[in-house]
Amino acid sequence: MRRGGVIVTGGGTAGHVLPALAVARALVAGGRHQAEITYVGAARGMEARLVPESGFSLVVLPGQGIERRVSRKSASAAAMLVLGCAQGLALVARRRPEVVLSVGGYAALPCALAAAVLRVPLVVVNVDAVPGAANRLTGRFATACAIALPGTPLPRAVLTGAPVRPEVLAVDRTPEGRAAARTLLGLPEGRLVVAVTGGSLGARRLNLAALGLARAWAKRSDVVVVHVAGERDVDWVRVQARDLKGDDGGAGLDYRLVGYEDRLPALFSAADVVVARAGASTIAELTVIGTPSVLVPLPGAPGNHQRLNAERLAGVGAALIVEDAAATPEELATALDALLADEERRRSMGEAARRIGRPDAAERVASLVEEAARSARRRAGRDR
Repeated sequence: MRRGGVIVTGGGTAGHVLPALAVARALVAGGRHQAEITYVGAARGMEARLVPESGFSLVVLPGQGIERRVSRKSASAAAMLVLGCAQGLALVARRRPEVVLSVGGYAALPCALAAAVLRVPLVVVNVDAVPGAANRLTGRFATACAIALPGTPLPRAVLTGAPVRPEVLAVDRTPEGRAAARTLLGLPEGRLVVAVTGGSLGARRLNLAALGLARAWAKRSDVVVVHVAGERDVDWVRVQARDLKGDDGGAGLDYRLVGYEDRLPALFSAADVVVARAGASTIAELTVIGTPSVLVPLPGAPGNHQRLNAERLAGVGAALIVEDAAATPEELATALDALLADEERRRSMGEAARRIGRPDAAERVASLVEEAARSARRRAGRDR
């Protein structure tokens, strides 16, 4: 591992990893060599898969999420976190990066805290309306905190938007672009497309609702349901969906089940409506692409941040909100039937979403990283 450069840290879910990779790519586009950037995460997180696929080097440290209650699992997770922090301190001391970029999550703590201890410039990225525990702790030591939404309570906050990957920026929602996305995904051109996703791990509530919705729409020959169940639940969902059919030549609903969709930006382009949780990365991608949505915020999310994320879109007419407890197949069918029957309303919702999207967010965060590096170099020069 070469000294200097940038350490990018954080992860656990794709909602943390994908924004981090978007900034890493923006740093490379801005002139840094890819070898200067090292991603540090947790072996159990989505980074273990997504980072190597992106071409960046990955270092994994011990760690897992800590439950918000006293339990044997919480004690084990706390012990792993302590070990991870010790290893993170040794890593940052050995590497001496110019900047540490933290996107939050339990995987970010070791290197972010090490940056604070060793006086390495730290830039924190917070993509939700409410900071998570890791960002609240480390944000007080940060040179700058990049925030996605106005009013996010972190010190030295800079409004950048939530970084999205280049594949999202390349999405085309014109009729020609949407036709190309459907061809890529093998979706028929003559049907309406409803995508249901609960994130990279999945959401049991949305998976149950999607299964019930598919059964309620069994005779609809004008709809495709693309169900992204998440890697945690897909095997269970596959068993439950044995009675549901895929493309059978036009007679009845076309139901497609996948665990994790690497081509999610293309699916968001192809979809007429997306049903999803209201995680920050999902919100950012929906707004940059301009896709109408029905959002089901995760209840009990820290600081109620998913509800606040969803309200951002609903407030401008870009999304409908269905509460988790009300996310039954019947309620979703009612909301979706109205949207699918009203093409003008869907067009208006998509335009409203695009108006609040921030396609340059990754470049803005990369600029904060480079400014932190320049400031550190200037201070080092004065100290000598």
